Amino acid sequence: MLRVAGLQAAHQGAAALTQIHLTVPGRAIACVVGPSGCGKTTLLRVIGGFHAPTAGRIELDGRLLDAPPGIHVPAEQRRIGYIPQDGALFPHLSVAANIGFGLPRNRRASAVSKLLELVDLPGLADRYPHELSGGQQQRVALARALAAEPALLLLDEPFTALDAGLRAQVRADVVDMLRATGTTAILVTHDAAEALAVADQITIMDAGRIIRTGTPAELHERPGSISAARALGDCNIVTAAMDLGKARTNIGKATRSIVEVERNNRCGSSILGDLELDTPVFSDAAIVLVRPAQIVVQPADSTSGISARVRRTEFRGENYRFELTVEHGDGAQSIIAYGPRRHAPDSLVRLQVDGRVHVLSG
Repeated sequence: MLRVAGLQAAHQGAAALTQIHLTVPGRAIACVVGPSGCGKTTLLRVIGGFHAPTAGRIELDGRLLDAPPGIHVPAEQRRIGYIPQDGALFPHLSVAANIGFGLPRNRRASAVSKLLELVDLPGLADRYPHELSGGQQQRVALARALAAEPALLLLDEPFTALDAGLRAQVRADVVDMLRATGTTAILVTHDAAEALAVADQITIMDAGRIIRTGTPAELHERPGSISAARALGDCNIVTAAMDLGKARTNIGKATRSIVEVERNNRCGSSILGDLELDTPVFSDAAIVLVRPAQIVVQPADSTSGISARVRRTEFRGENYRFELTVEHGDGAQSIIAYGPRRHAPDSLVRLQVDGRVHVLSG
């Protein structure tokens, strides 16, 4: 188990991490997501021992690794593996030599053979990195990291350089290997869909701080804040004014609860619907999150929903992504939606929301 408490770090004199508190359970795969420059890689480097913190504590399985100013365990003594974006294989060494680098000679051959089987690369021991595909190189990098039997493995966007199809396959293989070996891992990624797909726990960072940590399902359904919602992919942020217990928006009406509002099937033509208030609200404004998958896009001749105009249509293989505009008295509201049927740009459609929508803090 990894425990990080009150962690702070600086980069070139400027604050890079501020009051980081994070616990990663043993055998879990944790993902860290957030915009570029938010501190994801710095966090990994500090945990790995490559970048010294200025304050806070880091413990791994009860062993204190960092507690400035007096305690800082060197990277090579932490039992923490690290895989950077490019894998960082030694180009002049064979696959076997890369995997066995740093292992005692008496157990090197057996360990290399076992790990080559684990990463599904038997027979490639004598090849060199330039003779391997990108996916094979990443598997070798994983095998080398696992050879030292780390208590924790850090992966810094290891699949970024791979094409989409190969990325999905290598990612699935790596996750399977981590599960099989019971290795605790932290994966940094800019891909929210990747984090949702593989993680037991997701941590969202912004401007050097952790703004939310939870399971993929928890964070997707109830991100809690606008920043957290946007970090997890496409979303619609709708502002509303409270009026006699109802949240009135420019694109419809909804009743607001502190935690969530649930659509009533009798909502009629409103995009959000008229819902019963189940929790007293004492504020005069609301911000609600509507996921694109919740918005049902219907033909213009449908008798339900509100009218919207399609600005852009993108085919994504399994469905379409729509950028839409809903006109209202004060201007227009941009909406993102997904759907199984194509609607041409500049065409009119009608929209409804299905399921629950979440109330956000600022």
